[in-house]
Amino acid sequence: GGGVGRVAEVIEDDDVVHVAGRVNPKDDIDVINTELLLADLASVEKAVDRAAKQAKAGRKEDVARRDFLQGLRDHLDAGRPARVFAVPEEYRPAVHELFLLTAKPVMYVANVDEGGLGGNAYTAQVEALAKDEGAEVVIVCAAIEAEIAKFEPADLQVFLADLGLTEPGLARVIRAGYRLLGLQTYFTAGPKEVRAWTIRAGYTAPQAAGVIHTDFERGFIRAEVIAYDDYIRGRGEQGARDAGRLRLEGKDYVMHEGDVVHFRFNV
Repeated sequence: GGGVGRVAEVIEDDDVVHVAGRVNPKDDIDVINTELLLADLASVEKAVDRAAKQAKAGRKEDVARRDFLQGLRDHLDAGRPARVFAVPEEYRPAVHELFLLTAKPVMYVANVDEGGLGGNAYTAQVEALAKDEGAEVVIVCAAIEAEIAKFEPADLQVFLADLGLTEPGLARVIRAGYRLLGLQTYFTAGPKEVRAWTIRAGYTAPQAAGVIHTDFERGFIRAEVIAYDDYIRGRGEQGARDAGRLRLEGKDYVMHEGDVVHFRFNV
């Protein structure tokens, strides 16, 4: 499933009014966590009730399922999210069917003023919480992002360089989201267009080809692969070829982030 986005407002600015009248990202996160935990707890309580009725017959499997769900309920009741609860393989489908909010990966986006882009005492609180949960933290300045949206691409790099930045905060948010969801990107490139394709990390070349069309996966022969950096350095496919940077990969090849690929297939 997708991630649950959370925003921690960590701006010390009289022009920015916090809904609670003070800046405390830990409290903000605790409020949201409590709401999500209560919703999940209600779902698991119902599942425990159903499992307890089935377990009355004494079947070993039903009793074990009831005990597992009771353990999950106690875990949530203690204020811990489902994503840090150890779920045995046999119970993963059952937990997935509960669609628990706290089982989803989390990214905290800390909105700071321009001076806080390198981090501050408030973002440190968020980072400490995220580390405990295995969550992602991205620090952005919404005011700067609003300015970035007004720039033409040719002028953007100059604006970012003046601020000591290499890229917009949005790019970092996207990359963090991909990491959380176990995703990566590869490219197909030709005279008419360049396309980016999203796949799961660990996909083989045939699986990646199948994202374009099932025929590509079914009739996969080979993949002609150029690493992204080599493609840019060679200013395109021909330059990369001339430099000997084009590789022929078979069905067992595991895709890398940014690969530029041409698939050969036959159906």
